[in-house]
Amino acid sequence: MIEYIGAMDSELSRHDAFEPIDTPRERRWLLRVLRDETFGGALLLLAGLLALVIANSELGDWYADFRATKIGIEAIGLDLTIAHWAADAFLAIFFFVAGLELKHEFTHGSLAQRKQAVVPIVAAIAGMIVPALVYVVLARGESGALDGWAIPVATDIAFALAVLAVAGRGLPLELRAFLLALAVVDDLGAITIIAIFYSEKTDLLFIGLTMALLLLYALLQKGGLTQWYLMVPLALVIWWSTYQSGVHATVAGVLIALFTRLSSSDEGPSPAEVAERRVRPISVGIAVPFFAFTAAGVDLRALGVETIAEPISVAVIAGLVIGKPVGVLLATYLLTRFTAAKLNANLRWADLVGVGLLAGIGFTVSLLIAELSFDDGSGALAAGKIGILVGSLFSATLAVLFLRISKRAHR
Repeated sequence: MIEYIGAMDSELSRHDAFEPIDTPRERRWLLRVLRDETFGGALLLLAGLLALVIANSELGDWYADFRATKIGIEAIGLDLTIAHWAADAFLAIFFFVAGLELKHEFTHGSLAQRKQAVVPIVAAIAGMIVPALVYVVLARGESGALDGWAIPVATDIAFALAVLAVAGRGLPLELRAFLLALAVVDDLGAITIIAIFYSEKTDLLFIGLTMALLLLYALLQKGGLTQWYLMVPLALVIWWSTYQSGVHATVAGVLIALFTRLSSSDEGPSPAEVAERRVRPISVGIAVPFFAFTAAGVDLRALGVETIAEPISVAVIAGLVIGKPVGVLLATYLLTRFTAAKLNANLRWADLVGVGLLAGIGFTVSLLIAELSFDDGSGALAAGKIGILVGSLFSATLAVLFLRISKRAHR
């Protein structure tokens, strides 16, 4: 039996079933809304648009000062600007939730079979390599532009899944699992690139401390000691240690998710399910929109229309709109044609064209890489962000068109 995208209400009801019986109706409704992918994508888009409007209004100076405002405890190395808190801490929450969902798909979901799971993984890798090559070819003549070669390698999971939830209703649910795996592997690859090429000098002492803390976390999970008052403080210390190590702190979110137990000792929800249902509303309603608000505000007033034709902008747009789908489709074809790997029987090639285009929505992590690649306030950073916004919009529009065509093939 084929399950179709659009049956998300059953998934939301499953989460509702985990809530205590005495949970007020209004709170249950709010949590239900905050777990909905369509709402999450809309909120993310709204936050980005709001940032653009404010940055280009009389409040532009306030917006710049807001991003640069420092908050934290200097004694423990956490005297960070609001923009850095958004990128290093809030996005770690996002990657924790994505990591939990991907772990479920690979162990109990539609990607549990190795021959099927390897396809989105390889497609994601090719979907990083090809856009990076496209960027390098188009931007190589611009001074300092090659620093941003990794900008088009990432996929915005929240945006891509939201577009699929709206435009992909009636398509097999396996398509969502394929996109989720591809997008998470994309972003894991992007985070790895950040850790290697964009992180500050690493501190081996803190790397060792992080590994020891993760081992403690895993042992507590295995031993059934998963109470929130143990797990939350330990997770925060793991995040802090990761940040102090010089590795980008968002890596901590993924690592914690991978060590969270997916099995349950009784008939109730597993620790991973409990964590996912508790943290997802925070990720959807606060963390990701807040990062979008702090990162998407490009002051266009000082830029001319010609900025979109700058080599960096063109390279990013081409990498997202052309490089992404070409890499995903080419790798998938070669892998399924010449190896034992195979697509899920419910998926068709028309579906994968839409997925390849959805992978070109590079908003969140691409903005993060752009900020790490270029100096704050520079023309290169502005051009990179313009390329991300335009390229992501083009990719989303084309994806909607191809998904509609794909629907007809399933009728």
